[in-house]
Amino acid sequence: MSTTRPYSPGDRGPEPSGASGASEGGAPETGASAGAAAVPSEGGRRPRQERRLRLDGESGVVPLARDFTRQALYAWGWLPAASADQRAAAEDVLLVVSELVTNACLHAEGPEELVLACDNKVIRIEVTDRGTGQPAPRTPHRAGRPGGHGMFIVQRLCLDWGVVRTPGASGKTVWAELGAPA
Repeated sequence: MSTTRPYSPGDRGPEPSGASGASEGGAPETGASAGAAAVPSEGGRRPRQERRLRLDGESGVVPLARDFTRQALYAWGWLPAASADQRAAAEDVLLVVSELVTNACLHAEGPEELVLACDNKVIRIEVTDRGTGQPAPRTPHRAGRPGGHGMFIVQRLCLDWGVVRTPGASGKTVWAELGAPA
C-alpha cells in the first residue's frame, strides 16, 4: 500500500533530538560518508540502531548501498542467516534498498542519503533524493514487460512504505519498512 505517512501506523515518529546514542564501530568508509548509532528504546527491547550513508556525488551508488546494507545486516545479526526464512528476509532488505536507490537515480536526480534503522521487530530504509516526483507502483502492473517494477516490488515486500517531504526544501525521503526475521 502506498502512503504519504512519514511513519508507519503506531510509530510515534523520530526520537527526540540528541537521542542518537553512541557511535558503533565498523561502519564502512568507502569514499562516502557513513555513520552508525544506537538509539535507546523502551521496555527492555534491543535498542534501535541506525546507520547513514551519504550517496551525493558518489558513483556506483546501487552496489555501494547494497554493500553498506549487507554490512549493517551482519552487524545487526540478520546475517549470516540460520534458516532459509532469515536468508530470504535479508535478501528482501537488499532488494528493497536496490529498488529505492535505483528509483532515485532514474527518476529523482540521484540519491543523497541512505538511512537504515533497525530494532527487534522492523528494519526501516530511507532514501533521500532531490526529485519532485511522487513514486508509485505502475498501474496496471505488467509482469511480462521490462522496467517499471521497482515500486511494485517494494509494495509487495514491505509492511508499509511512504514519502516524506520537508516544507520549503526540495526533494523527498522515500521510506519502507520490513519485518525482522523470526
